[in-house]
Amino acid sequence: MANRRLAPASEQPASFAFSSENAEWAKGQIEKYPEGRQASAVIPLLWKAQEQNGGWLPRAAIEAVAGELGMPHIRVLEVATFYTMFALEPVGRFWIQLCGTVPCDSCGARELKDYLQARLGAPGHVSADGNFSWLEVECLGACCNAPMAQINQDYYEDLTPDLLGALMDDLAAGRPVKIGSQVGRTSSEPKGGADTLTDTTLFDGSRVGAWRQRFEDKKAEDSSETSGKAEAASSEQRAAADPKPAHPASGRAAEGKSTDAPAQRSAAGETPVKSGDKTDAADGTESTAQPGTPAPSAAETVARAEAAGAEAGTQSDLPRDEPPPQPVASGASGTVDEPKPAPANKSGPKRSAPKSEGN
Repeated sequence: MANRRLAPASEQPASFAFSSENAEWAKGQIEKYPEGRQASAVIPLLWKAQEQNGGWLPRAAIEAVAGELGMPHIRVLEVATFYTMFALEPVGRFWIQLCGTVPCDSCGARELKDYLQARLGAPGHVSADGNFSWLEVECLGACCNAPMAQINQDYYEDLTPDLLGALMDDLAAGRPVKIGSQVGRTSSEPKGGADTLTDTTLFDGSRVGAWRQRFEDKKAEDSSETSGKAEAASSEQRAAADPKPAHPASGRAAEGKSTDAPAQRSAAGETPVKSGDKTDAADGTESTAQPGTPAPSAAETVARAEAAGAEAGTQSDLPRDEPPPQPVASGASGTVDEPKPAPANKSGPKRSAPKSEGN
């Protein structure tokens, strides 16, 4: 990048002073700032001093600006060496400041730098004819039309090595040149021309009707939906006021009606139980009941059952008021004491659990 050092002493002028016209201009710049803030005019005054000195700032000009503003020399020198807009060495009649930051570098600034190196030599040196000198600088703020270069006071954009060579030839010959984009681009529009707002319906008013129709369609859709809801509500009201008869058997298998059930015979005025059903229900081979004979009591029924069991040899010898003995566990060894009935007492029957020899 730029070498921010003052020119050799052999190239430095002995003194510098603003011309009467420029001195009056500088006074107007200083008056723009309140008392005690005159140092804020340092950049405008340095720029005017560079312009008066043929495009570069000598040490004498820097010191003259410092004296005009009441600033230490080192403070003004700090400003002059920081900004690449101030040339610290003699420049050619056309000073080319080539932007080398990322947007321009990615769009072809390296090829432009190689071209200038081959045509003019190292940066910071004036060509043999005194027309050109060049310097790579930081961003110049025309990234949309990269790569670009500033020549004296003007920007030249969308450059290629061929376009830059033709531009330098025209400048050296004094021919008119085109400032700005060198490929016919207007302002910072895309290459090939503007590709936005090309639809005339966007700005001729026809879209207004389209938007209105859209809202009308939406209104009609909402109205239709409201009408459908109202119809559904009306149907619900009619169903509540005039319900249709239910069909409980709907969708079910058809079942035949029982025509001989007691309820149906009773509803038809007939005897609920037919005499034939009574005859079939009576089993003469098993039943001992005789018509007109009273039923035996519960005690008689139990006594008859026990007598019948005794005759068959199945009568148990255990007391009726004691629980049966527990069975012997499977696999138990030894003999098991036979359970003995315990005498009955008033508090109730008691019987010990069977024991084995292992317990």
